[in-house]
Amino acid sequence: MSFDYKKEYKSFYMPPVSPVIVQVPKMNFIAIRGKGNPNDEEGEYKTAVGLLYAVSYTLKMSYKGEHQIKGYFEYVVPPLEGFWWQDGIAGVDYSNKDSFNWISVIRVPDFIAETDFQWAVEEATRKKKLDFSNMEFWSHEEGLCVQCMHIGSFDNEPETVRAMEEFASLKGYVIDLSDTRLHHEIYLSDPRKVDVSKLKTVIRHPIKEA
Repeated sequence: MSFDYKKEYKSFYMPPVSPVIVQVPKMNFIAIRGKGNPNDEEGEYKTAVGLLYAVSYTLKMSYKGEHQIKGYFEYVVPPLEGFWWQDGIAGVDYSNKDSFNWISVIRVPDFIAETDFQWAVEEATRKKKLDFSNMEFWSHEEGLCVQCMHIGSFDNEPETVRAMEEFASLKGYVIDLSDTRLHHEIYLSDPRKVDVSKLKTVIRHPIKEA
């Protein structure tokens, strides 16, 4: 059976609908940085997601080809994630999506090295005839965070974020968003297949002691 990060690390991918505190260790991702409204069908974000999945599945299926990754075991490609911020704005202004900066990412197993990533980019470029030059191998450690499972539309996230802020305050923490500690979302549902009212999204914010 393939290793499934969502099932094996439920504390990171399947939090309750009530806020919890979590310590998030260093993880490796393939990543693309961009700007603009994620809902724009012709925008950078839609293109980035397609590129991320192309390289993710190239890595996942590598065992069937000549490129053998040391320590490889079969796994389920982890969910799409996103780190979001807006210049000059504390927190997130959901009414102004065109101003978003983002880092769109998919986690990769620890056995995948940067050289394996580079091979996958070259392989995907050869097969897909697309430009993967803006993709990077990215390591990130979030540290102490408050997180919650948000159910429903992305536009309703402010309610969940307020609950997270109130919970963190009760526990003696404050939200610690900065240039390096960002609003983080993990997408557990496919909007093309799930009604918007049932979308599941992990929302995670960095915190520090008050």
